[in-house]
Amino acid sequence: MSVQVAAPAVELKELSGPMDKAAGPPCEPVTAHPPGHGVAAAPCPLSATEREAALAPSCSERPPGSGCPGLSSSAAGLPPGAAKVPQASAMKRSDPHHPQHRHRDGDDSSGAAAEALVSPDGTVSEAPRTVKKIQFADQKQEFNKRPTKIGRRSLSRSISQSSTDSYSSAASYTDSSDDETSPRDKQQKNSKGSSDFCVKNIKQAEFGRREIEIAEQEMPALMALRKRAQGEKPLSGAKIVGCTHITAQTAVLMETLGALGAQCRWAACNIYSTLNEVAAALAESGFPVFAWKGESEDDFWWCIDRCVNVEGWQPNMILDDGGDLTHWIYKKYPNMFKKIKGIVEESVTGVHRLYQLSKAGKLCVPAMNVNDSVTKQKFDNLYCCRESILDGLKRTTDMMFGGKQVVVCGYGEVGKGCCAALKAMGSIVYVTEIDPICALQACMDGFRLVKLNEVIRQVDIVITCTGNKNVVTREHLDRMKNSCIVCNMGHSNTEIDVASLRTPELTWERVRSQVDHVIWPDGKRIVLLAEGRLLNLSCSTVPTFVLSITATTQALALIELYNAPEGRYKQDVYLLPKKMDEYVASLHLPTFDAHLTELTDEQAKYLGLNKNGPFKPNYYRY
Repeated sequence: MSVQVAAPAVELKELSGPMDKAAGPPCEPVTAHPPGHGVAAAPCPLSATEREAALAPSCSERPPGSGCPGLSSSAAGLPPGAAKVPQASAMKRSDPHHPQHRHRDGDDSSGAAAEALVSPDGTVSEAPRTVKKIQFADQKQEFNKRPTKIGRRSLSRSISQSSTDSYSSAASYTDSSDDETSPRDKQQKNSKGSSDFCVKNIKQAEFGRREIEIAEQEMPALMALRKRAQGEKPLSGAKIVGCTHITAQTAVLMETLGALGAQCRWAACNIYSTLNEVAAALAESGFPVFAWKGESEDDFWWCIDRCVNVEGWQPNMILDDGGDLTHWIYKKYPNMFKKIKGIVEESVTGVHRLYQLSKAGKLCVPAMNVNDSVTKQKFDNLYCCRESILDGLKRTTDMMFGGKQVVVCGYGEVGKGCCAALKAMGSIVYVTEIDPICALQACMDGFRLVKLNEVIRQVDIVITCTGNKNVVTREHLDRMKNSCIVCNMGHSNTEIDVASLRTPELTWERVRSQVDHVIWPDGKRIVLLAEGRLLNLSCSTVPTFVLSITATTQALALIELYNAPEGRYKQDVYLLPKKMDEYVASLHLPTFDAHLTELTDEQAKYLGLNKNGPFKPNYYRY
């Protein structure tokens, strides 16, 4: 097996609302209410013996419930139990803002209270008509109770859904009315009459389209590539079958590949990371997509098979994330590789599988290792995970990071990002590592290097990011403290031995979406996130800008392999050419208004470089 650096086959070109009407009319301190206001005018029938009492404090100044001897609710035309209409003393006007002078039954339809002036001789006269605009609290509250349409659901439903489906902002549009029905059992068609797809609900396409449009704003390089290359159609005739996370960012990549001339069929590489709205939007646009959030294992492989096994269509390119699609074709349809020109793989797990195939002599097509390109490894693995680890943990557990003890298994680029973020939040971070170089880096960065057994009883959070299997075993899980949080930032669900937890003596309790309590017989429990699958894409989102870098790298790798002359690439694993890495980076610099320094001819000659790059040798470690 040899890992080679490819030479590019394609030349890279430089590239004010209205007033509140529901608050009701202003409250006027007059004796009689307007017609139709709900309160009839009535004189205050004071007898001679009661005149003396009328000079006492008015009923508005009496304690609640004491009533008004001068005006009963029945005499005033009010329904039984309605608020008593207060009178005003000649010496003191009632304060309408005082709590005792507001309607006590919560019904604001009766309008303003009538007021009267009582002279010293006992004569009752009408108070001067003055207009005072008063906004009652209960009137404003009544206005706020009016139904408001948000998407396809009520406000209360939106709040409820967002509190449970915290994996994505788009989740608030998910309609749960058909959640119990498997998409495989539905007969759905898009607006063009096509049924060559399988998604949760095609009616959610409008919301998914909005998600995609938002993502496009944060993916400048991919949009620039689409604009510059769509005239040439460098992927014309390409039939790409893909298996990646289906998110708004992946949708931008798929539509870019389509704009460059490719035909695409797509499945999800993770059963929890699919955004149903985005999948629906892609299906509505004519992309055969087979994915929905919460697939079973059987659904997962069924969706991949539906992408590959279709009459009259055979793929000639593979875009994989994790190696499952490649594995399925090798297992079920090995003859397809006779027409496949190449594989593009972006994950550690998938690249590892490709190296195994190459070592065994079973890799029968060229493969491009995107994961180890600088733009993927440094930006997607390091910077992306540095932000998304906190997002995933916070959305699922609402925990405070300061002072928590955390062990991160693995100090590769993903592990470095996780450790840096948690340390910045005040967590006490331990690291486990098998590689002495990465271990020394962890020590120099200020982290204590330990074995997992040494700290498993005391840590509050366990995070795996090794790409290996059985990093956290049942023995570790048994020894964890109560309420310890266990999660995985690697691609596959093999790092945590979740299968060992599915035994009769342990109880599983679903707390919220992607959060489970696993309870031991003695009452101890651990908090397992996403059932040991990839935390950030299962339980939250990832920064779109970083995915623009990865997606652009994938697109260029597909263009390179598809257009390469026969014989350039053997049946082996190749790294993306350094020139392409630099090109991807340069496309993102304008976002920051960044200005590159250019070499002079003398400087370029002194360094032995081309003024336009590449600027580093292939063995350079960034």
